[in-house]
Amino acid sequence: MNVAFVSPRLHEGGSVGGAETLLFSLARDAAALGHRVEFLTTCAKNHFTWANELPAGESERDGIAVRRFPVDPRDEGRLARLQTDLAAGRRLSPAEQLEWISNTANSAALVAHLRANAARYDRVVCGPYLFGLVRETCLAVPEKTLLVPCFHDEPYARVEALTDAFRGIRGFLFNTDPERALARRLVPGLAPRVEAVVAMGIEPFEADKTAFARRTGISAPYVVYSGRREEGKGTPVLVDFLDCFRRRTGRDVHLVMTGSGPVDVPPDLAPAFHDLGFVSEREKREAMAGAAAFVHPSVNESLSIVVLEAWLARTPALVHARGEVLRWQCASSCGGLWFRDYPEFEAALERLLDDASLSAKLGEQGRRYVLERYAPEAVRARFAAALEA
Repeated sequence: MNVAFVSPRLHEGGSVGGAETLLFSLARDAAALGHRVEFLTTCAKNHFTWANELPAGESERDGIAVRRFPVDPRDEGRLARLQTDLAAGRRLSPAEQLEWISNTANSAALVAHLRANAARYDRVVCGPYLFGLVRETCLAVPEKTLLVPCFHDEPYARVEALTDAFRGIRGFLFNTDPERALARRLVPGLAPRVEAVVAMGIEPFEADKTAFARRTGISAPYVVYSGRREEGKGTPVLVDFLDCFRRRTGRDVHLVMTGSGPVDVPPDLAPAFHDLGFVSEREKREAMAGAAAFVHPSVNESLSIVVLEAWLARTPALVHARGEVLRWQCASSCGGLWFRDYPEFEAALERLLDDASLSAKLGEQGRRYVLERYAPEAVRARFAAALEA
C-alpha cells in the first residue's frame, strides 16, 4: 500500500513528544512491513508557539520521505482565552468551538496536498486528536483514515465540532484498552470498520544500574522523571511531594529529571534536584536503571512510553492513581504502585526504598510485560492487521 502519516509535528534531530514519537514509530513499522510510506507534517518545532522554524519541502529520515508544510497563522490570545474557558468547564458555542479549532495547529497547504493526492494513498494514519490539522485530515479522506487519537479524559475531548469529525473515518488505532473504552464514552455510537489496540513497539535494551551514579557522583537514592515538565504532566505535584517527603521523613532522596520545560524548585529541594535536560538514550536508560522508582504523576496519558522504558531498565513505576491509563499499566503488568494523595505517595515511596525484594520483583515483572506486549514484532503484527482490515 501507499500509506501517508499525518502529524502536526516531527522534531528535527529526534522526536520530543510522545504522540509524534508514536506516529513516526508506526511509520517505520509500515515501511518494515513493505508499504510505501510518506510522513506529512508541518514546519513547527515548538509545541507552544507553533512557529514555522523548519524549511518547507521534502527530506528523508530513516529511509522515510518527510514532507513539511507551513503552519497557518493563529490568534494565540483568542486560543488561550477559549482554552481557559474549556478548562474551567464552560461549554463553547458551535461557533466558538470552530474558532478554537481554527487556532490550534493547522496547515491548509498540507490538507490541500492530501486532497490532491488522495487517489494514490491507500491509507492515511493521523494523530493526535486535538489539533485542527488532524480534524481536517479526517474530513478530507475519511474512508481511508485511521486515527491514532491519544485520547485523554479532558475537556478538549468533549468538543463536539472536533469529535464529530471522527464518526465517519475508517477506524481507530488505540494505545490501550482504557483509551478504547474512553473513546466509546466520548463519541457514543461509534461503529468504525477498524478498532484496534496497537500501541508502540519498544526495542529491548540492557542498562547498567551503577553507571549513572559513577558518572554523576550522585550517591544518594533518587527517583527519576523523563519528559515534558508542565502542569498537564503533573510535574509540579512531583516536585511538591518529594520536597514534602524529604522534610517529613528526613530521608535524603534526590530527584532527577530529563527532558524539557521549566521547573519551580523549592529552596529545600534545590540541593537534591538534578535537571539533566536532553540526554542521550543511553544516559536516560542508565538514569532509569539506577533509580529507586520512575515517578509519573500525570493524570492524562493514553500510553506512557517512558514507563515502558523504565520497566525495560528493571525499575518499578510509581504513578498517580487518577491517571487511569498509568494505573492500568501498573496493574496489568504488576510493575508498579500508585498514589492518590501525598500520604499514599510517602507510604509507597518508603516501601520501594526499604523493600529491595519488592522493588526488584516489580521491575522484573514490568520488564517481562513490555517484552511480551510491546515487542516490536508483536506491535507490527497488530498494526499490519489493522492496515489490511
